[in-house]
Amino acid sequence: MTKTNKKRAVVALGGNAISMRDKTDTIANQFDNTVASLGSIIALIKHGYQLAITHGNGPQVGNALMRVELARGKAPTLPLYVCVADLQGGMGYMIEQCLQSRLSEEKIKRQVVALVTQVVVDENDPDFQNPTKFIGQFYSKQTALKLAREMGWQKIVQFPGDRRWRRVVPSPKPIEIIEGDTIKCLVDEGTIVIAAGGGGIPVLRKKGKLVGVDAVIDKDRAAAVMAREIEAELLIILTDIDQVAINYGTPQQKWLNKVSLKEIAEHYRNGQFPPGSMGPKIEAAISFLESGGRQVIITSIENGYDAVRGKAGTTIVR
Repeated sequence: MTKTNKKRAVVALGGNAISMRDKTDTIANQFDNTVASLGSIIALIKHGYQLAITHGNGPQVGNALMRVELARGKAPTLPLYVCVADLQGGMGYMIEQCLQSRLSEEKIKRQVVALVTQVVVDENDPDFQNPTKFIGQFYSKQTALKLAREMGWQKIVQFPGDRRWRRVVPSPKPIEIIEGDTIKCLVDEGTIVIAAGGGGIPVLRKKGKLVGVDAVIDKDRAAAVMAREIEAELLIILTDIDQVAINYGTPQQKWLNKVSLKEIAEHYRNGQFPPGSMGPKIEAAISFLESGGRQVIITSIENGYDAVRGKAGTTIVR
């Protein structure tokens, strides 16, 4: 990472920033939730940061796939990677418009743009042979088998602790963001860029061509790659917890306020962060810091503003 006088940060909004579990998932509510999630972003802008923003799409991609299933036989079937692209446009527009309105209210003159983003993955990634990411709706076994045959799903399994079944897709690790140079140029000029939504559209390089593939990329892993490529010093991961904990759910549980890269890496090696929850976030933090980043903040959307000011959340430093 080269030295620069410009302060750059990447903010990763969880999918729950837009679709909250305790609210009906209407478009109007999604806009309201998006507005409420922008406090930390405005704080960073006021602190002089140049920003790139990414977001999850977990709840939304499930709804998109349900629409594809309901429309089969009446409209062309959309592959998963096209659904991810569609959501980058729709959710990017939502975040873009809400942020533009908030900037206008704050009398801050900054351009905002949403960018459809492709992320390269490796076709030899082990997750393609053994998919691990649950996606979409819950079904009876009979319905799941029928849909798998009709729609060409690679894998369906019974959901852990449940009698229902779900589709499972690969979740390969991101390698490179195709539009990375463009994002960096825009950020350098002061434009706030919304990119790599939902982890980005997964693509393979085949004989000099880019080819979309049915998979989902973890949003936080993609955020770490984007932060590395634009030479950001700060990565903020906004999720549904206030702080990171070790020994979670036990009498020995301990919340982490400020920890070093060395400490968090040791906790990670010791199995403190499960793969299905906090693991990818900690993995992303370690990857970003090892590649030259200075600081990672993990906290809730509600506490994002205080975390930027050092008054909340978990801060991991190199």
